[in-house]
Amino acid sequence: MKHIVVLTGAGMSAESGIKTFRDANGLWEGHDVMEVATPEGFKANPELVLDFYNQRRRQLFEVKPNKAHVDLAKLEDAFKVSIVTQNVDDLHERAGSNNVIHLHGELLKVRSTYNDNDIKHWETDLVLGDTCEKGYQLRPHIVWFGEDVPMIEKAVTICETADILIIIGTSMQVYPAASLMHYVPQNTPTYFIDPKPSIDSKASLTVIVEPATVGVSKVVEMLYK
Repeated sequence: MKHIVVLTGAGMSAESGIKTFRDANGLWEGHDVMEVATPEGFKANPELVLDFYNQRRRQLFEVKPNKAHVDLAKLEDAFKVSIVTQNVDDLHERAGSNNVIHLHGELLKVRSTYNDNDIKHWETDLVLGDTCEKGYQLRPHIVWFGEDVPMIEKAVTICETADILIIIGTSMQVYPAASLMHYVPQNTPTYFIDPKPSIDSKASLTVIVEPATVGVSKVVEMLYK
């Protein structure tokens, strides 16, 4: 069974109604990134940061997986599929994908400010005073700017075993995630799906200038030929 590795970014979930960082009216609207997505921002104004992610978490319950999420999940019928996503939503899982690595954390999880490995599932608002068992404040389980990406080594290992690579809705300009495509074996068939691709076609690379829902459907057709 061939191993398909899928790298997904904000464009994967955009058609579900989750705004992307790259859009003019993006996810961070009204907020300086340094205020809501850095350890320093959390230290300076924890209530603002918690409220920001509470709003993002609430939005998750108002959206659903789109056709691209569903099509990727169905690929598991014929392939081994590993998804490495920069997204913090749970739409891949809700669509039925069983092997998903979240590089940048998950909105539906929180963790202790005392112990990064003390992680809890969380679906309601997180407020000041919500603490771990040791009495330390809980924070969003999100990788903020300036923080290490703990899942990157696991993602690299997955990419090293790819037979096919599919990249969806990401500029592949943000590191360390952008480096992952360089870990797949040389000449691995690669499909790059994005309405505004930042990469040109070349040998073993097929660029599909489409949004995720259209592009993934086209790739699936190619894979089953």
